[in-house]
Amino acid sequence: MPASGVSLSPEDFIRQRFALAPLPFRPDISLYRPTPQSGLIGFLAQQGRADEPPYWAYAWAGGAVLALYLQNHPEIVTGKTVLDFGAGSGLVGIAAARAGATKIWAIEPDPNAHAAMMLNAEANGTAMASWTDPTLPEVDLILAGDVFYDTSVTRHTLPILAAAATHTKILVGDPFRRDLPLDHLDLIAEYTVPDMGGGAPVRAGVFALRRGNIGNAP
Repeated sequence: MPASGVSLSPEDFIRQRFALAPLPFRPDISLYRPTPQSGLIGFLAQQGRADEPPYWAYAWAGGAVLALYLQNHPEIVTGKTVLDFGAGSGLVGIAAARAGATKIWAIEPDPNAHAAMMLNAEANGTAMASWTDPTLPEVDLILAGDVFYDTSVTRHTLPILAAAATHTKILVGDPFRRDLPLDHLDLIAEYTVPDMGGGAPVRAGVFALRRGNIGNAP
């Protein structure tokens, strides 16, 4: 195994350096996650991405709260087609599969995240299909965990989801982060979940995105 991971692809790096283990809040789901010995920061530095947070490497609170909600309310996705929007590790899509979704699309443009998502899906015996078209697929439900984590992302993401909300139900998971567009959301459930896969428990909500033209303002 290369000492620094220089020659490793994202898939090989994750397989060789991450630990596949059950999530404390969803022990029926296992994810590849970094350890202090993984060398993740060095791997990202070799890609010239040391300043970019590896959202894909952890189970963030927004995904965690959706995963719990789907466990408690499988009827939301049973027999339905689902889009995991901004899939990251793939946790939400995997949870949807566990709840009986018949088809799961995932949007995740980051190559590292895409690798993690597909490896995690495989490890959980889940079939997830990557969606790369600029237009969102026609599905019964869109699930979006932690997609409003800063102002610029909210300004980009909210209009896309708002347009889809005119004809598709959208559920958002978020731990009430600063840029969460609460004026456009209806809270439907709350849970206390760990953030970043193992941090102190935080209050997080499951929200329904309201229908209607909201323009480009967060």
